[in-house]
Amino acid sequence: MSFPRPGRAVATVTAVAALAGLAACGTVGEAGDDPDPRGSGKDSFTIGLLLPDTHTARWATADNPLIMKRIKELCPGCKVTHAYASADVATQQQQIESMIANGAKVLILDPVDDKALRSSIARARDADVPVVSYDRLAEGPIAAYSSYDSEEIGRIQAQELLKAMGPKARDGQIVMMNGDPTDPNTRALVKGARSVLDGKVKIGRSYYTAGWIPENAFRNMSAAIAELGADRIDGVLAANDGLAGGVVTALKAADMKPLPPVTGQDADLSAIRRILKGEQYVTVYKSFEAEANAAAEMAVALGRGEKLDSIAKDRVSNDTSDDIPAVLGPLVPVTRDNIEETVVKSGLYTVDQICTPAVAIDCREAGLSP
Repeated sequence: MSFPRPGRAVATVTAVAALAGLAACGTVGEAGDDPDPRGSGKDSFTIGLLLPDTHTARWATADNPLIMKRIKELCPGCKVTHAYASADVATQQQQIESMIANGAKVLILDPVDDKALRSSIARARDADVPVVSYDRLAEGPIAAYSSYDSEEIGRIQAQELLKAMGPKARDGQIVMMNGDPTDPNTRALVKGARSVLDGKVKIGRSYYTAGWIPENAFRNMSAAIAELGADRIDGVLAANDGLAGGVVTALKAADMKPLPPVTGQDADLSAIRRILKGEQYVTVYKSFEAEANAAAEMAVALGRGEKLDSIAKDRVSNDTSDDIPAVLGPLVPVTRDNIEETVVKSGLYTVDQICTPAVAIDCREAGLSP
């Protein structure tokens, strides 16, 4: 699918001012050397990478370096400029404008807010700059999408939680710790989870967690414990591992023993250790490398003016189109029983990385040994 080209918008800020604005709005970095960022050749252009925040560990430790690595493999002459938006829509809007003004030919965008950035994506389209929506499906005229089926993640989390609760689920009560309400993934996760949970277990409290910030999850969970009672919470469906960390901290602060099962996603290293210690029951492992590689491959192809048919076999819909080329990666639940077969075997972590002295005994009991 080729990106529509209705004409180039006229930049309204100078390149110097735009670069200053970009640096002021988030962490910025570059890879590659290119004196002509728009580039007249197929392998001489700039790709902008916009990530939503720094408090979610995966963006800086996995997604950013993986995307940069794959772009450099595919296009050694390309330059990558990246920015983190501090979970602020206005910051990300300014970063988008600055990257366009400074010559980015393609953008890879993980939107802070899928709806609020629609006008920015439209301006990118008008400036002849295709946008690859990353991890979260943005509204507006995006050119491609690399992510996962969030409804299916929600279903997996709910199924695993019910499995962990066993017979308690029938008369039990859970707390749902959902993500940020402005994130389209949050809405899909809730929809998927509720399709499994409704009629199977009582949902005592359900919270939305601003910014996906663990501290907010801690406060929400503390409120749930105070309102429901520690002895009346039989499980927690936490939308990701960061929120699960906040939840577990609140449960431990309330001296709940044993801890009820808690879900997550992203296979954060800290979550794998919590699973080994019995503090978290499950995380959903998504191959960051597969997601990052797909985004990089689509961005490079779009920068070269190539079609995406050989890369993107899926199609998704947003408010603008029902035929967006997409790559949706595989999903695997990770519990204490399959850590070695999943995150270790895939190369995400080594046993040495996981098995610090604090979890050495748990590792041995789980059959993990350096």
